[in-house]
Amino acid sequence: MDLHYASAHELATLLTARELSAEELARATLERIEHLDRNLAAFLTVTADRALADARRADEMIARGQGGPLTGIPIALKDILSTEGLPTTCGSRILENYVPRYTGTVAARLAAVGTVLVGKTNMDEFAMGSSNENSGFGPVRNPWDLNRVPGGSSGGSAAAVAAGETTLAIGTDTGGSIRQPASFTGVVGLKPTYGRVSRYGLVAFASSLDQIGPLTRSVWDAAAVLEVIAGHDPLDSTSLDETVPAYTDLLERPVNGLRLGVPIEYFQEGMDAGVERQVRAAIDIFRGLGADIREVSLPHTPEALSTYYVISPAEAMANLARYDGVRYGIRAPADDIWSTFKETREVGLGAEVKRRILLGTYVLSAGYYDAYYLQAQKVRTLVRRDFDNAFAEVDALLAPTTPTTAFRLGERTSDPLQMYLSDVYTVPANMAGICGVSVPAGLTDGRPVGLQILGPPLAEEVILSLAHNFEQATDFSRLHPQLETEVAS
Repeated sequence: MDLHYASAHELATLLTARELSAEELARATLERIEHLDRNLAAFLTVTADRALADARRADEMIARGQGGPLTGIPIALKDILSTEGLPTTCGSRILENYVPRYTGTVAARLAAVGTVLVGKTNMDEFAMGSSNENSGFGPVRNPWDLNRVPGGSSGGSAAAVAAGETTLAIGTDTGGSIRQPASFTGVVGLKPTYGRVSRYGLVAFASSLDQIGPLTRSVWDAAAVLEVIAGHDPLDSTSLDETVPAYTDLLERPVNGLRLGVPIEYFQEGMDAGVERQVRAAIDIFRGLGADIREVSLPHTPEALSTYYVISPAEAMANLARYDGVRYGIRAPADDIWSTFKETREVGLGAEVKRRILLGTYVLSAGYYDAYYLQAQKVRTLVRRDFDNAFAEVDALLAPTTPTTAFRLGERTSDPLQMYLSDVYTVPANMAGICGVSVPAGLTDGRPVGLQILGPPLAEEVILSLAHNFEQATDFSRLHPQLETEVAS
């Protein structure tokens, strides 16, 4: 078994049988990162000493019979999750030297079950981006082709899992930032229902849209992580007080007889022919498994993307006002407080973050609030209603995760609109607060394609069982990149 591409489920079997120690696995993972990451740049911080200490504790837990399915498993956290004593930069120069004094709920819950933290991953600055080219510390490269993007904003987490630099990773999804990079790198990416996972310790981008979720090698792994991180948290006022199912026990539920909808608005002009071919083939697999496949309509899908780019910048503008050179991060020298504020943000924030702050300021300004922000909230209600109507007819939806495969580095940086269109099929789920998962659906032109499965709020067990059945019916999850050692000229 290749340890670097083994699933957490497979590794847990070896660890429990004492055929492999957590420390051995941690050392092998750290060596892999050292060997590959000079080209991938998936990590901003590698926590070697912490990983070895975590691994030793995990081995002790296993020896005492106290280990669980994730004990001793390497994990990486997107560098937007607060970790006491470790840098949390959010991919921004403004937080380059910021070290939190507390650990967020998700990181704490994962540590409590004995996972091994190997590092914090690179990301688009403050999670604003679809390619991981907006990081203040340089872009991440896609392990399938080092001249292409891994997607964003959780590109570092996705690339690290795809390259075998970690077994598990955590990302965040505000408009597709888990599912889109999962599709581009050929891994599983789960966006839970809004409120299903605590956001305490997550540095906010757009508070009504942000959600934390796993990027993994297999659907079982994603289900196991969700079991740990889901559940009510009194430290997050949006956290839902709902029972957490045993997701891993529900994965084998049969597909036969389930009603699965195919949104006609998700198959429109602009989709790559190869992507459509692979997704249509995936839908046929579900038909072969006995599902009742039917077309449905989500009529306000065309408006969802523009609505998102009114609401999310408005919330981002408010959330990022705290980075003023006084309370957090760097402080630029200046003669007075207002000059300090201006100069700090000028040198500390990147172009995309500034663009979204300006957009948010504009749509919330006097004279434009009703015309833009208020209208956007009304359209958001219509998007949510579309999903409610669809889920009254079907149990889940099948769709492409992205309209294209991974594009080349630099290809869209000069055209923000084309970059934003990368999220056209993922944004609606965030607007509606529903759950979604991207699962590998094969390759086109040697690049991964993702199948997106969307479910009603709190229906994670439904979409995960569908994804697991699809994974078991195909070999796509066992495809891995042939890693290049040098970037092509």
